[in-house]
Formats: sequence, C-alpha cells, structure tokens
Amino acid sequence: MSHAAPHQLQLNEQGQLRHFLTTEGLSRELLTDILDTAESFIDSNGRSVKKVPLMRGLTVVNLFFENSTRTRSTFELAAQKLSADILNLNISTSATAKGETLQDTLWNIRAMGADMFVVRHADSGAAHFIAENVTPDVAIINAGDGRHAHPTQAMLDMLTIRRCKGEFGKLKVAIVGDILHSRVARSEIHALNTLGAEEVRLIGPKTLVPDTLQALGANIYRDMKQGLKDVDVIVALRLQKERMNTALLPSESEFFRLYGLNEEKLAYAKPDAIVMHPGPINRGVEIESSVADGEQSRILTQVSNGIAVRMAVMSMAITGQLQQQQDLAKQQGAEG
Repeated sequence: MSHAAPHQLQLNEQGQLRHFLTTEGLSRELLTDILDTAESFIDSNGRSVKKVPLMRGLTVVNLFFENSTRTRSTFELAAQKLSADILNLNISTSATAKGETLQDTLWNIRAMGADMFVVRHADSGAAHFIAENVTPDVAIINAGDGRHAHPTQAMLDMLTIRRCKGEFGKLKVAIVGDILHSRVARSEIHALNTLGAEEVRLIGPKTLVPDTLQALGANIYRDMKQGLKDVDVIVALRLQKERMNTALLPSESEFFRLYGLNEEKLAYAKPDAIVMHPGPINRGVEIESSVADGEQSRILTQVSNGIAVRMAVMSMAITGQLQQQQDLAKQQGAEG
C-alpha cells in the first residue's frame, strides 16, 4: 500500500486539482486559482450564480459520517448549480450499519456511476485514505475530517477576506478560541501562510492553544488585548465540547470573560477589522450577539461565499480527475 503525501495525491500529472483533501502543501498559484474561479461564480449582487452546465451528467455523492447542516446543504446547492445529479447517503442507516465494510459500500456506490464523493468523517485522514486506497478514480472532496482539515471552509474564508481586504500581504489575522480541536484553524493557518499573510495569530488558553501549534506557522497569544492589537481579521471559533475528553476549561462563562469576542475586545483590533466565524455560533460563549450581528461581521457573507468556493473546487477537481483518467487510458493504449 502506497502512502502519498496529501498534496501530491491531490494533483494530476499536469498539476491540476483532482482531489481536494487539504490546503497544506498546495501552491499559492493553485489556491489563488480556486479563489479566482470562485469569483467567476459570483454575480454582481455578491450571490452565487444561478446555474451552469459544467457537471451536467455527472453524479456527486454526499457521504456524511458526521452531522452537518451548513456544510452539507452548501455542497448540495453547489452541485445543483453545477447541474450535477446528487445522491445524499445517510451513513447511519446504510449498509455499513448492517456489517458491510466502508470499502464495500464505497465500491458499490462507485459501480453505480458516481463521479465525486464529498466526505465528512470523524477520523483524521479518512478522505485521504479513500482517495488513495479505495476509489482513486473518483474525485474526493474533504468536507472535514476529525481534527485534521476542512479545506473548503478555509478557502471560503480566504475568499471572504480577499473580497473585503484585497491582497493578503499586509494582513494580520487572529484566530481565537478552541484551536486544539479545530480542523478549520489548521486549514486556515496553511492557507493564510501560503497566500502571504503578514502574520497569523492564535489566541486562547494553553489548554486550547498549546505551544506546539506555533510550529504550524503562527504566533501564540494568551491575552486578547495584545493578541487583537492592530489585526485586520478576527476569526472566532466555537468550543468543540464533543471533542473534549477532559475538563479543559473552568466554565463557559469564564471562557467568555477572558476570550469571548464582545464590543470591548473588538475595539482592540483595527477600526475596520472584520469578524468571521465558521459556525455554528454559540452566542454568549465565544461571541456576543451584538458583534455576531454587527456592522463588522461577515458571518453571513461567509455562508454565501461558501457556495461559490465549493462550486469552484468541485468543478476544478472533476476536470482534473477526468484529465487523469484520459491520460491513463492513453498511456495504457500506447503500452497495449
């Protein structure tokens, strides 16, 4: 069994995207291409375009092993707008619950003519494993795997930042809260550094922002006043209590007192700083309602941009995957 690095596995021989598993290791040019392609799917009103025929006749299967409303629905909308056929598979009631292996389930879906799997899984590396060892000829889009990566969320946030702030070169971005359990944070740190952000800051207590995370390419702050000073973008993260095995916090109210984003703490940042949140929001825990709904909030814009980014990633990955299959067929024909 081979073990290709995720960024190598994601590209075909021409360097085109054929899976989208992680932002880590991808070039600035490719990430910029994703953002530019997403821009082409946004109309003059800032909404995603109604419909294009780019994936007509192709089948996208949503494989969600974890619950998700926002991510799953935006992927479904993106596939519809690309004119694809969509199959939503409820894994909890599928054959895997009756003893069939995941591998057998995926092979059976592939045999039905599936062209793309959108995968969300509680285990880190699940999408990578499927792309490499189970169905390499199906385009795999990672919709979140364990604590590892959530690349489309990172890219819709990058699009939101770029549309609000222009280029990344002079931007200081602060990510606040439960970084330890956040796949979004990891994907965003990689994307921001690749796109050339001036500084990425991680703010939170040691239990949720361990010093080891500095190795990802970010500066760590324990104090909100210092951490938010002169930043252009603030990303608030929810406390992921479902992934916490031990008591990492004294209480939610204590967390809000120290790290919850309210108007007083927001004032530490630049006056034109924007506020983002990948959702779902816990109001009064990591963010105050007046900030979440305020003039500097771009939370609903993120959701709108998510459809365009997912359209971009899906259309680019299916193009790269089909090209890979054509190249392989030519190669086998020449050898034959």
